[in-house]
Amino acid sequence: MPSSLPPSRRALLAGAALSLAPALVRAQGGAPQPAVHAGDTKPADARRLTAAPARARLKPEPAPETPVWAFDGQSAPPVLRVKLGEAVRLRVENKTERPLSLHWHGVRNRNAMDGVGGVTQAPVAPGASFLYEFTPPDAGTSLIRPLVVGGASEPSGRGLAGMLVVEEAKPPVVDRDVPLLLQDWRLEPDGTLAPFGQVAFAASSGRLGNALTVNGKPTPETIEAAPGTRLRLRLANACNARATRIRFDGLKAWVAAVDGQPTDTFEPLRATLPFPPGTRYDILLDVPGASEPAGAVVALIGSGMPLARIVAKGEPVAARPPVAPIGENKLLPPEIKLQNAFRRDIAIAGGAVFDKAKPEAAPAFSGDPSRIWTLNGAAGRAENPPLFTVKRNTAVVLALTNTTAFPQSLHLHGHVFRLLHPLDDGWEPYWLDTFQLLEGRTARIAFLADNPGRWLVSATALERFDTGLWGWFEVT
Repeated sequence: MPSSLPPSRRALLAGAALSLAPALVRAQGGAPQPAVHAGDTKPADARRLTAAPARARLKPEPAPETPVWAFDGQSAPPVLRVKLGEAVRLRVENKTERPLSLHWHGVRNRNAMDGVGGVTQAPVAPGASFLYEFTPPDAGTSLIRPLVVGGASEPSGRGLAGMLVVEEAKPPVVDRDVPLLLQDWRLEPDGTLAPFGQVAFAASSGRLGNALTVNGKPTPETIEAAPGTRLRLRLANACNARATRIRFDGLKAWVAAVDGQPTDTFEPLRATLPFPPGTRYDILLDVPGASEPAGAVVALIGSGMPLARIVAKGEPVAARPPVAPIGENKLLPPEIKLQNAFRRDIAIAGGAVFDKAKPEAAPAFSGDPSRIWTLNGAAGRAENPPLFTVKRNTAVVLALTNTTAFPQSLHLHGHVFRLLHPLDDGWEPYWLDTFQLLEGRTARIAFLADNPGRWLVSATALERFDTGLWGWFEVT
């Protein structure tokens, strides 16, 4: 099910391979944002979000409910919304039995608020709380994912996830804005969650589940709307490890943003897009007519699993104007000057291996179970030296080579990047913060290192992250 990547524009089009407060600081690209301490804020001013044990119906009755972890006792993951220029002020209370921190996946955040427990902050201990306070510089769709060094897979696999939506100052005209957050659960026959920490999962494809939910409920989500209603779907993959492709059946869909950043609006060829963990798409579409079959967003797993059904109901609405781009992000550079860029090669290694003499056998791993994966020979540790150090506003080109036996989904923290063409003779016309690299391939990404701090290049399959597949770089 892994998608075919690097995810070039050609791959996307071909479907290869898926009340908050006023702004306190300038957006990224201006002055550095000042540090904010929990003691500086009155507790009543911040929204509270409590992570605690709960129960959720992950399979239809008569299957039993599953013990999970949830925010505020709700099986539906939270969707936090702010307008561009407003500050996020969120006090997270940890009432689980494990350390916790929340990564704002896709936000070009200030470093202290990036939410990597053990690197950018101390993990929030059971019974403790932490105040996240920052002003997102960009409009767009981001994920909220648990991310603690050595302990990210379990809180995610138990259900903790969410979405942050930063609305544009002038959003596109749509009738409904619909979040669709995908999660993947590994259940035992009695409905409980399978044990965590299994080396065989971490060393191979990760913790792939046997039950899918969208917005915390068994798939598919049903969206009823009048024919002609214009929808904005915010699709986000919060699975621990599952990479898939998504297809739009019976729907004329336009991609308006990739990984939260606006792009030239386009229709994906064969109505199919790659969808590895951490990826987000903003999709614009009009509900089909009442005489047409219901449309569906389908995950290409097995013969296809519908994630959402779009059902026409009611009297048709007036025709909407043609779909148009939602606007560019003027904080991002129009180009990245590659001639004098700082360049670094990064090799991804480790994991289970296949026995060529026994092609039918499962891959096997032998070695330290806490250091299964490496970047440039080192498993991720906060005490490791940086992969590289650059001064602020340096153009950086990373050549990432996957020497493992598995596709690797990777995320660049604190920045967005362009995927370069093989000869550095151009780049794909959209910004990314997450992509998937097939085994045996090399991809080059370019970005402007304009955000000071210690930032990660990390696996989005969280069992791999827990067992070494990350490193950090520094922008001074």
